[in-house]
Amino acid sequence: MTLEIAEIPALGGSLALCPMPGRTGDYGQDLKTLLAWRPTLVLTMTSRLELATKGAGRLPADLAAAGIAWVHLPVPDFGTPKADTAALWPETSARARAILEEGGRVLAHCMGGCGRSGMAVLRLLTDAGEEADTALTRLRAVRPCAVETKAQQRWASSR
Repeated sequence: MTLEIAEIPALGGSLALCPMPGRTGDYGQDLKTLLAWRPTLVLTMTSRLELATKGAGRLPADLAAAGIAWVHLPVPDFGTPKADTAALWPETSARARAILEEGGRVLAHCMGGCGRSGMAVLRLLTDAGEEADTALTRLRAVRPCAVETKAQQRWASSR
């Protein structure tokens, strides 16, 4: 099974979400798929332990070797960002939106490519000025499982 990347246009660039590379057991193939999508920035919403347990512990180094920027924003499964991660969001969002405005590509992933990554993508869309319900509808058109909890939807919709 190959890594599935769900993408939507945003601010002149491409914004996407996917499951964690290695989740299905083939980190090498998933990494190739991710690299072929050519992201400028990857947002990892899982913990380092989650990365390690699925064989993706070297993802940050592999992305760096390919010249791809990486930001680690760990969020508990089915959760929202804790204070330390939330504090990183304004700078991360501004950076991601600048990349998108230049026609770049931003990819967010969590374990399953639904809740946490969907929350991040939705928040990027709302930070860019899109109305939350419209953005969520657009997002779920390409990834129906995006944003799994009401708390995630509330966090992503707040500005």
